[in-house]
Amino acid sequence: MRTIASRMSVMSGEGALSVFARARELERQGRSIIHLELGEPDFHPGPSVIESAGKALAEGKDRYCAVAGVAALREEIAAYLHRTRNLTVSAENIVIAPGCKIALFLAMMALLEPGDEVLYPDPGFPGYPSISLGLGAVPVPFELAAHNRLQPDLNEIAAKITRRTRMLLTNSPGNPTGTVYTDDVQRGLAELAVKHDLWVLSDEIYARIIYGNEYVSMLRYPGMEERTLIIDGFSKSFAMTGWRLGYTVAPSEVTPALLMMAVNTYTCVAEFTQYAAIEALRDREGTTPRMVAEFAHRREQFVRDLNRVPGFRCQPPDGAFYAWVDITDTGMKAEEICRALLEDGGVAAIPGAAFGPSGKDFVRFSFASSVANLKEAVDRIMKVSTAWQGTLAGQ
Repeated sequence: MRTIASRMSVMSGEGALSVFARARELERQGRSIIHLELGEPDFHPGPSVIESAGKALAEGKDRYCAVAGVAALREEIAAYLHRTRNLTVSAENIVIAPGCKIALFLAMMALLEPGDEVLYPDPGFPGYPSISLGLGAVPVPFELAAHNRLQPDLNEIAAKITRRTRMLLTNSPGNPTGTVYTDDVQRGLAELAVKHDLWVLSDEIYARIIYGNEYVSMLRYPGMEERTLIIDGFSKSFAMTGWRLGYTVAPSEVTPALLMMAVNTYTCVAEFTQYAAIEALRDREGTTPRMVAEFAHRREQFVRDLNRVPGFRCQPPDGAFYAWVDITDTGMKAEEICRALLEDGGVAAIPGAAFGPSGKDFVRFSFASSVANLKEAVDRIMKVSTAWQGTLAGQ
């Protein structure tokens, strides 16, 4: 009898995409929906990026190209990381991929054996445990708790390291909480990784979207150069979600394995998009700083407005573009609230449990939408909040 591979039964989807699908269905029925579920900037790349893609196509740059990526792009990424993160990396250690998810997946596939344990943040990106399970590894969550300011607890992580622990996943700024790990936390994580000889996957996709702090990569800490892989890309910081462009910065010993994975999967990334990415990195028009400044403005307004909603508590995120709202005081489950917001209020948001068990008392809203949309969303949320205001009054 034909069967589907058992690994598929342990992998999971993304709550954001499920909510998005239902929101689209309601829109087809004529409903007005404000989309605050997806982590997609409502911006587009600057004109020079679009022009460079068209120019590359006109010049015939639509052929197979180097598996690792166009040399000029890899060199530009190395220069960009030096300019924006004070990192010194070689272009030879950079592998271009069709998006960060595939870069993350292949890096984990190259480094993990069945039974290996993977430490990852909870709440966090759903792909971390899903990919681990699909590869036969064992995902081990460490909590980002509200009482610890949503920072990793070094004592908890140290206690969870065993002889089978192989990898530590970090995500700063993080999805869904917007947490930027402190220097003390990152230094402690680095020390644990060195002590226990762990691989570190540093998911830095939101590194440029940070408010009031200097971003510090895990690669900056002692002992990290030989064990850290940076996963980054163009979707968030350059508003190029549909372009599907990501990359991995890896130690020299890992790069050949990543190239072998590329050869056996996607072969190479579309050549003309890579030339456009060079222009994005140079950012002659200042597109990224303007976008981040706008996100900062929305952050202040949206968090302030959300805290007016009865039963909602939200701290301003340090990075990314998500409002992580504690809904404990509403007396309702996050799933019930999100269902009411979407079905009755036309506001799409994600229940926190979609990002792990530690998120069960939270709702994630993306503020990568216009100021007008965010204001209208809060007005709708206020109207729907009558569903739980009676509960609050009785407390």
